[in-house]
Amino acid sequence: MNNDTNVKLRLSNSELWGGLIGFALGGFVIWSGLKLKLGTINDPGSGYVLFYTGILMCVFAGAIIVSAVTEGGPTLASRWENVRWTKPLLLIACLAAFSFALEPLGFLLSSIPLMLLLLRVIDPVRWTLAVPIAVLVPVGMWWVLKRLLLIQLPSGLLGIG
Repeated sequence: MNNDTNVKLRLSNSELWGGLIGFALGGFVIWSGLKLKLGTINDPGSGYVLFYTGILMCVFAGAIIVSAVTEGGPTLASRWENVRWTKPLLLIACLAAFSFALEPLGFLLSSIPLMLLLLRVIDPVRWTLAVPIAVLVPVGMWWVLKRLLLIQLPSGLLGIG
């Protein structure tokens, strides 16, 4: 047996694990699509898009797995070195607070402070830029969702959306 093989299959290869997890997730999406019924191309069922999305996920995950097996990849430990957790944890806390505030405060009153907090804390920008963006983006999203797409949004205490 030749010891000079180029196969770099290691169980600590992070791309291999990422591909395997993606492949399993794609299999779950395919199974969910089949469970919801596919229908036909002229009369698609509710699982039609899910099924084909799951197939694409499996194909992409398979490509990642093949690449990880043939070319190797970084180890799991190297991916987590020098990771700073403060901003991801703060982002998770902000999104959790947003989800709890959305129903009682409404879309606009809960998303404007969220945007302002994200613009100032997570990725700091100047106040003169953060305030207009934090107000105009949620108002624009509210207008598109509520007026154009006619999607009902939580109106909250003030009843303004």
